[in-house]
Amino acid sequence: MYTDKTPLVSRSYVLPFILVSSLFFIWGFARSILDVLNKHFQQTMDITIARSSMIQATTYIGYFLMAIPAGLFLTRFGYRRGVVAGLLLFALGAFLFIPGEAGGGFEFFLFALFIIGCGLVMLETAANPYITELGDKSTAASRLNLAQAFNGLGCLLAPALVGQFLLTPGGGGSVALPYTVMGVAVLCVAIIFSRVRLPEIGGDGDIENGEERLSTGKTLLSLLRNRRFITGVGALFFYEIAEISINSLFINYVTGDGWLSPSTAAVVLSFGGLGLFLLARVAGSAVMSKVRAEKVLAVCTLMTVVCSLTVVINAGLASRISLFGCYAFEAIIFPTIFAISVRGLGSSTKLASSLLMMTPLGGAVGTMIMGTVADAVSISASFIVPCIAYFVVFIYSLTRVRRGGFNPD
Repeated sequence: MYTDKTPLVSRSYVLPFILVSSLFFIWGFARSILDVLNKHFQQTMDITIARSSMIQATTYIGYFLMAIPAGLFLTRFGYRRGVVAGLLLFALGAFLFIPGEAGGGFEFFLFALFIIGCGLVMLETAANPYITELGDKSTAASRLNLAQAFNGLGCLLAPALVGQFLLTPGGGGSVALPYTVMGVAVLCVAIIFSRVRLPEIGGDGDIENGEERLSTGKTLLSLLRNRRFITGVGALFFYEIAEISINSLFINYVTGDGWLSPSTAAVVLSFGGLGLFLLARVAGSAVMSKVRAEKVLAVCTLMTVVCSLTVVINAGLASRISLFGCYAFEAIIFPTIFAISVRGLGSSTKLASSLLMMTPLGGAVGTMIMGTVADAVSISASFIVPCIAYFVVFIYSLTRVRRGGFNPD
């Protein structure tokens, strides 16, 4: 039971919390760059919005295909080794941008992004459930929202820094340069994690191989029978449709009618949309220390439906303001649903996390559909895709309020 004296992070876990929270920054930065690449390749390769959406699609297909292997790896080898493996995959994909720019073409860049996606899902599969365990169960959602604020900081900085480099008139600078810098930085972080000891929490990594296979099958079956967990997976899938597709076409939306230039749009995406996203996550963590997480989730998901629908009807200034409203109100959705979904799963948490981390595939699906609608109709009309997705998440939030959120149903 939560009380005002309950610490958000247990004192003995402060250092692991800080180290693992740094990973949230890394994948936030990496995922946010995709939104800049989307517009950059449209300009430099003269491709359609629908084709450029393959940037997000390929990355999140990597999430989907690598998610379960990531969970099994964590179960067998533990959180720390999982983090190091994810960082090494990330670095490999980043360095592949060098031969890609030398003559590999668009498809080679997609392959590099696929490898990066595989690395990112290893990081997310390890970090998200790990953070929920670093303190009292009642503060898990608030704690994960705080850690996810570092993700928001990475999202905020990436478009501003990389966008000013790539979205200048004439096509911008070398696309390999920012990825090479990231690859070197990530290798340094991998060295740090290879030398520190993270406490294993709720782990079951020391299982004999034969028993592990049997345990994995039984665990998977129990998760598939857990209504709270399965509905959480579905809700996150639809949330990812909305979040990733809006990020992907933000620059197209604000530049489509000449409102902003591409380079200015990247800055506005950073300090406007993603800045609000970051602040809302910090605020959400504070609010959920006082108000039940499920109620906060219901209010925020309702507002995302209202805001995205306002963008669809193309109401001028009101639609532009509402676009930023989507970022503010969606900020707490992912960490809150994640915390609800893994609550009380014990040794099943690592495999459960891997299944939850398959949900960014929704972003691949949503971005391609949204891009197709944008090409065929208009950018504003394409926002019907995230609007429908937000509505599904709103219905989920209402069921959690009614059922008490953490009840094992």
